[in-house]
Amino acid sequence: MDVGFIGLGLMGRPMALHLIDAGHQLHLWARRPLSLDPFRNTTARLHASAAEVARHADIVFTMVADASDVEQVVLGDDGVAAGARPGLTIVDMSTIAPASARDIGSRLAARTIAFLDAPVSGGEVGAINASLTIMVGGDPAVFAHVEPLFGRLGKSVTLVGPIGAGQVAKACNQILTGVTVAAVAEALSLAARSGVDPAKVREALLGGAAYSRILEQHGQRMLDRNFKPGFKAWMHQKDLGIVMAEAHRLGLMLPNAAATAQLFNAVVGGGLGEEDSIAVLKLLERANGT
Repeated sequence: MDVGFIGLGLMGRPMALHLIDAGHQLHLWARRPLSLDPFRNTTARLHASAAEVARHADIVFTMVADASDVEQVVLGDDGVAAGARPGLTIVDMSTIAPASARDIGSRLAARTIAFLDAPVSGGEVGAINASLTIMVGGDPAVFAHVEPLFGRLGKSVTLVGPIGAGQVAKACNQILTGVTVAAVAEALSLAARSGVDPAKVREALLGGAAYSRILEQHGQRMLDRNFKPGFKAWMHQKDLGIVMAEAHRLGLMLPNAAATAQLFNAVVGGGLGEEDSIAVLKLLERANGT
């Protein structure tokens, strides 16, 4: 299959490489030419614009930072839609507001271009290992067309509902992951301040009802002081901003999400935005003088 991919950063790069390894002909363009360097010795074809990618592809994936980036790449001058062939499907795997996904889908439908919103969870490790969780919104027939490609990128793929539903699921995911990262950081801080080995506390908790993958994986990274970004703190701040905007629109009280959003505001405001989201631990240490 001829597949386009735009957005070759921390997540997009390994995802695109998986599709090449699966035997698909990749068509690539990047706003930053340096992002194309890892692909210059592969079978991928490099193009001068997003529109040029679309002229060669049956399906185009986008994996960029936010809704304005998606709109620019997809609907902007010389964007994907400008070069779309009949039958093109665009799959946006970015994390954006559900309303933005619905709006983009509607504007593409007016041009007879199919659209799926398909945000992911799993971070850089999940992208590298092709073990992402993929949450999809869109038409079932379009989903069935793209599903074999999703299977090369993740191990859990769910059609959640119509366009925008994938982004709702991702917002729910970011509540759970953000609150749990903060909770693990608080638990390990309490252990350390109490003079008890945090590693032993984590070991004990992993054997009981408090077990979670975040305690297992992110908790170990906190103990190792490994703040190399697999998912940057500013990205979690952005995602929780989406959560709170949706809560405001719907008139929902989400107190734990709101408190965690404020924590990540402080993480980014404290100069830690480019570090992994577990840098919330550093914020607590600063505040507690530890």
